[in-house]
Amino acid sequence: MPFLEALKLAISAILSHKLRSFLTLLGVIFGVATVIVVVSLIEGFNAYVDEKIADIGTNAFAVRKYSIDDFSSVEALNAARRRNKDITLDDVAALRARGGAISEVGAKADALGEVKYGPTSLSRIHISATTANIADIDRLEAEAGRYFNKGEDDARRNVCFIGADVVEKLFPRSNPLGQTIRIDGRAFQIIGVGKPLGSVFGQSRDKYVAVPLATFLAHYGSRRSLSVSVTSSSEQTYQDAVDEARVVMRIRRRLAPNEKDNFGIITPSAINELRDKIFGTIQVAAIGVTSISLVVGGIVIMNIMLVSVTERTKEIGLRKSIGARRSDILKQFLAESTMLSLLGGAIGVSIAYILAKLVAVLTPVPTALPWLAVTAALLISGSVGLISGVYPAWRAARLDPIEALRTE
Repeated sequence: MPFLEALKLAISAILSHKLRSFLTLLGVIFGVATVIVVVSLIEGFNAYVDEKIADIGTNAFAVRKYSIDDFSSVEALNAARRRNKDITLDDVAALRARGGAISEVGAKADALGEVKYGPTSLSRIHISATTANIADIDRLEAEAGRYFNKGEDDARRNVCFIGADVVEKLFPRSNPLGQTIRIDGRAFQIIGVGKPLGSVFGQSRDKYVAVPLATFLAHYGSRRSLSVSVTSSSEQTYQDAVDEARVVMRIRRRLAPNEKDNFGIITPSAINELRDKIFGTIQVAAIGVTSISLVVGGIVIMNIMLVSVTERTKEIGLRKSIGARRSDILKQFLAESTMLSLLGGAIGVSIAYILAKLVAVLTPVPTALPWLAVTAALLISGSVGLISGVYPAWRAARLDPIEALRTE
């Protein structure tokens, strides 16, 4: 029997029992939809981390008081707080003086404060204090005006660069450039407005005011740990720059060769490793658990196909008596079970796509549906149908035509 003929017979059999076919498909539909939604959430989260969190600048890495490993537990973090020294301006100067593969070195500090303009006051605004070159390292772009420069930082000028959310709240209908706002009671002149950055897990990244680091330390005190951003001279020298920064920090802290770093060097790969460490097992478990529903769907298909073989015993006997071979009967029932499962897989993928879009629109949870996952889902659902139909098709193919024709 040609494959196309087997396919036509399968479609005809499915359409002749529409309700039963639909109920049979439910297991596969829910199984595929559940697996695809879980994969979509996982892929969306991974892409989100890469784009919003792990993307810390071109050829850039951070030097901080704590390492990624220090966040593995509360005990490890408390131990790091006691052990690790603050990152200071002297450390920044030492990294700058190193040269070699290290190109740019910038520093940051932050706090939460109150920002006021006229009668309008905003509380818990992120005050980001940076050196001037952080704008280049972090690729900050101005919507209007400019970022402050090194001269303004060195002179401790009271100037600021504000985020889109602050502009929207304080200057809904006026130009903010040149205006004076008060940050924790101190007057600052606005010289620039940042391009909107969007949000991370529902938290706005545009609710900030950036000021020169020297100005911030003069007003808020220098007894705090800085976060240092470092760039390499090229992509090829990135690892050399990381190694050089580690050497500088270990020398400054007089660490012996066998002593552990009492500071952290944060790279995109380190962030991704932490993500995989935390969520890797969860991903495997989630996909494994949701895949159980596919197995249930396969069992349902096998059961219905066995019922179908029993109902169509006389038809099978008639087909065999006019020349149909065992392989023809086998093809017919395998095509039917595979078509059922593929149809369920296609409906499941469609439902999952709609659900993923709704989740992305209605919640801050990101989603992504790669074509590879869609293709894999259809292949797996088709395989489930094929495997589930093997035994019923084998039973149908082995029926004795004479006995089958006697069946009422």
